[in-house]
Amino acid sequence: MRSWHTAITAVLLAGCAAKVGAPPGSTLQVPQQWRAPIGPDSAAQPLEREWWRSFNDPVLTALVASAIERNGDLRIARARIEDFRARVAAAGAAQQPSLGLTATPTRARALAYNGVPHVANVFPLEFQASYEIDVWNRLANITEAAAAALRAEQANTDAVALAVAANTASGYLNLRGLDAQLELAQATLKLRGQSRDLARRQFEVGYSSRLEWLQAQAEYDAAAEQIPQLQRQIFEQENALALLAGGSPGPVARGAALAGLAPPPVPAGLPSDLLRRRPDIARAEQAIAASRATLAATRDQLLPSFRLTAAGGLQSTDFSDFLHSPTRLWRLTGSLAAPLFDAGRVQAQTDSAAAQRDQAIFAYENTVRTAFAEVENGLDAVARLREQVVQNDARRETAAETLRIAHNRYANGYASYLEELDAQRTLYSADVLRLQLRARLLIASVDLYRAMGGGWRP
Repeated sequence: MRSWHTAITAVLLAGCAAKVGAPPGSTLQVPQQWRAPIGPDSAAQPLEREWWRSFNDPVLTALVASAIERNGDLRIARARIEDFRARVAAAGAAQQPSLGLTATPTRARALAYNGVPHVANVFPLEFQASYEIDVWNRLANITEAAAAALRAEQANTDAVALAVAANTASGYLNLRGLDAQLELAQATLKLRGQSRDLARRQFEVGYSSRLEWLQAQAEYDAAAEQIPQLQRQIFEQENALALLAGGSPGPVARGAALAGLAPPPVPAGLPSDLLRRRPDIARAEQAIAASRATLAATRDQLLPSFRLTAAGGLQSTDFSDFLHSPTRLWRLTGSLAAPLFDAGRVQAQTDSAAAQRDQAIFAYENTVRTAFAEVENGLDAVARLREQVVQNDARRETAAETLRIAHNRYANGYASYLEELDAQRTLYSADVLRLQLRARLLIASVDLYRAMGGGWRP
């Protein structure tokens, strides 16, 4: 008994030799308010999970719903959850007793003690049961690490779902922007055709030069060139959206026109607490929890493990005796196992686990910083694009009035066609930018939803 006490003491002292460094100090500084001009922070607001509904387009809503249900990457992520759930079950099973059955009938010919060959039959049947007493919570820590990894994988699936929804919404809004640009290009081509025909008639009657007719023809060709380019972009965007929605490349249904889509208002005072629902932040938090549990389990490998083993069964040298009156056998064993010398293997593993814990902490801080930067960029983008839309509206109004005057001057012979041509180009440029700005503003709202981890209800 004294020798057992001495061995256990030595093992416990050896376990204490596994040193664990303290976690690094945090350098994360959370800003007190947003830089973007949206007002002071307010109380936390309710989560709007299906934030894409705020665009009030049933086709967009159906497309995002299809993507969330059928997207290939998201289905892979959901399958990974089942994988990690099974790992948790496997880790938890180690904390439960294990039962086994062994049946090994044997017939052997061997030499007896007198040198005469002897044939013997043995019919054994044995049940085994074993259980490890988790004195130091090592098995519990392994299970907790697996559970934290499962929670991290669930958060990762939420991150994939958020990305799929945002990419689908952005792709659809970009598609509607391209549709609007195509309509503008087709309408412009029609106007350029009218101007070309007018210039040709004036040239034919000798009212203008052939140069003006050729310039009108060149502008018509330039407008016609834009149409197949936009059609190609629309074709590719439709295929990309179809793939996102888990389908084959093909056409995509349309809902509200670009002019009928309005970006949801950003309420003044979005609280920074909304960032805590970002799935990548939740994933980083669970990665820390998993690394800490793994570190504890690794460190405790130097502590002794206690296992109880029981076995019982039946045995006979004759099969009929085995069925009717076999000999009953049993044994009960308690074991203690612990490393006395491992050349620093466990300490090295502990150092590695501690470094992985530190990496998880640093990754969490980086994730939070990135989240704040993305929200700041999203808020600023929405605000600046709104300002740019206002300026573009004023520019477009001026360009339209300039074209009206230039056209009247040209039609009445007070100016050359170059003056009207220049005004047409200016108005077309303003119209194209106007459509692009509207699409970019809508997509910027989607990016803000993505950065906040979802939508909000004022």
